[in-house]
Amino acid sequence: MIKIYDTMTRSLREFQPIEEKTVRMYVCGPTVYNYIHIGNARSTVAFDTIRRYFEYRGYQVNYISNFTDVDDKIIKAGIELEMTPKEVADTFIAAFKEDTGKLFVKPATNHPRVMDYIPNIINFITVLLEKGYAYEASGDVYYRVTKFKDYGKLANKTLADLEAGASGRVDDERALKENPLDFALWKSAKEGEISWDSPWGAGRPGWHIECSVMSTELLGDTIDIHAGGADLEFPHHTNEIAQSEAKTGQTFANYWMHNGFVNVDNEKMSKSLGNFVTVHDMLKTVDGQVLRFFLATQHYRKPINFTEKAIHDADVNLKYLKNAYSQSFKETVDEKRLNDFVSQFTTAMDDDFNAANGITVIFELAKWINSGNYNQAVKTVFSDLLAVFGIFFDDEEDILDEAIEKLIEERQQARENRDFATADRIRDDLAKKGIKLLDTKDGVRWTRA
Repeated sequence: MIKIYDTMTRSLREFQPIEEKTVRMYVCGPTVYNYIHIGNARSTVAFDTIRRYFEYRGYQVNYISNFTDVDDKIIKAGIELEMTPKEVADTFIAAFKEDTGKLFVKPATNHPRVMDYIPNIINFITVLLEKGYAYEASGDVYYRVTKFKDYGKLANKTLADLEAGASGRVDDERALKENPLDFALWKSAKEGEISWDSPWGAGRPGWHIECSVMSTELLGDTIDIHAGGADLEFPHHTNEIAQSEAKTGQTFANYWMHNGFVNVDNEKMSKSLGNFVTVHDMLKTVDGQVLRFFLATQHYRKPINFTEKAIHDADVNLKYLKNAYSQSFKETVDEKRLNDFVSQFTTAMDDDFNAANGITVIFELAKWINSGNYNQAVKTVFSDLLAVFGIFFDDEEDILDEAIEKLIEERQQARENRDFATADRIRDDLAKKGIKLLDTKDGVRWTRA
């Protein structure tokens, strides 16, 4: 049985879906004003891996991940790039799909965009106004946090604590708010900005409202899992809960999942430190499969440290698994031992998707394969387990593998005929092609260097 660490309860909970063998999952996506950075990629890959594991366990996953395509940063980028906000968003949505495709991330069931949900957002806000959870102020609409019971519960914060922390806050909106913690549902348009007509005048949605609207529209009033980076716990997810549950009267999400941060050389990534790394640039020098392996095989809740050594190690480890995948078949293997590997993998991953322990099982399986335990059944299991982490090896290499096996046979025959010059030539030719021969007690085996 799959168990999930739920941020709301701060506990490990058995997963009980709303519908049997179906998962309704919403993951907060990027604001598309630039290429995604390694932190965005960590979240995207982590929850793609979790989605893949659910599918491995027989679940159908309705996976929604949004694009924020209306935002101050997008408007600013449009001015700098001399593009409309929509053109900016279109450009970087295409870049997101290209870059995450190289990381073997599956497309979401649906990638909703804010611009396509403006009427739904206006209707949602109207209900909050009618219920007294929101108020209008000079063309803006704000959410009244004091009316919502247990505001801040996701972040394990009380309203009193939050109010104390915000008491000294000063901004352009402060004079319009009843409480400094109140947040914008609708922002009145500034001159020259993109806007839509509404009952409160021309404007655009606030940030938090979009995910509440798109989640409830596409997945229903209550979903199984809502997920995103740890930085979204407050205020974004906190505000989503307040506005969604105020409107529907239902629990917004049954499980809340948050992935850990990415550090670069043991320092928090930031533009000011000069260690801000975009995936687009990284993929110019790092193979996407290697980067995926690095991101996917560590526990999603733990912080990870991005270093050159970590990428090098991921490359080496991936080659080891690929070599195991490329081994020649034996006639029979111990099926019970194979099933033990599957059981160990499931036990590891059922425990809050513990990727670190799951990949350890896969390496043990690879070691067993390299000891001569490989046939089609083993290959199928090996492939299925690797696929959970988004790791795929090309079966077209089997043609090359057959040629390698033929050369090895020729080398063996040459050695039996004491034609060591030919045997050495074949060994050296294979070495130049990146093929290393290993003479073992069970015969000659080979790996890719």
